Amino acid sequence: MNTTDIPVFILCGGLGTRLKEETEFRPKPMVPIGEHPILWHVMQSYARHGFRRFVLCLGFKADVVKDYFSNFHLRNADTTINLKTNQVTVHEHQHALDWEVTLAFTGEKNMTGSRVAQAARKYLGAAEHFAVTYGDGLTDANLADEFRHHLAERKLGTVLGVCPPSRFGEIKVDGNRVVEFAEKPDLEGHWINGGFFFFHRDFLKRLPEDEGCVLERGPLVQLARDGQLNMHKHQGFWGCMDTQRDRDYLTQLAESGQAPWLK
Repeated sequence: MNTTDIPVFILCGGLGTRLKEETEFRPKPMVPIGEHPILWHVMQSYARHGFRRFVLCLGFKADVVKDYFSNFHLRNADTTINLKTNQVTVHEHQHALDWEVTLAFTGEKNMTGSRVAQAARKYLGAAEHFAVTYGDGLTDANLADEFRHHLAERKLGTVLGVCPPSRFGEIKVDGNRVVEFAEKPDLEGHWINGGFFFFHRDFLKRLPEDEGCVLERGPLVQLARDGQLNMHKHQGFWGCMDTQRDRDYLTQLAESGQAPWLK
């Protein structure tokens, strides 16, 4: 199955309260990482593996996201504007993106499951499978490989499992003698939700549109208990922008030209 046919639903409606200094006036997915908002980087992570259909599940400050994509050509090309007639001429595009982007308002305060349910029932179309992710997480995982794994296992859902480094150092001792010192060791064997999902469309039967439906609680918990949730393990790069420190780190990678998610 061609990845170009698979819609990617991106959760863009949360308040981003842990990054308040950046999200008071814009949704977290629109916080810049280098020259572009982190949302652009998330979409590029999919696009490099052939995905091109995106449905953005909007909520808080939806107008900021709509404005960005509505004026995408103006932002990324030289432009001539006739001030008398208001005629706008967009010159050579400075990008080669062929994305189809649907901007779907899913409620100001709705939770993640409700947003996906609303948007998918409107914009899934005839697609048998779909992807879901957040607007603040990046990875160098081969998402096309995860999708192939999802198809091969024939489960309703697949989640990217990641094994992130600890935020704290680890010291191993023999009595009082330090035998190993690791500043930020990988938590090997401790898998967490990396936030990159694939689902069969039948999963929507388990996903109510109720405002309080949280994807990660009832729906995914029950899916796991029913043996219908698989993990695609990834031990490469993964990063989530929860704090200003996270943003600084991702920005440093982007501006160095060595961003793992863009290679």
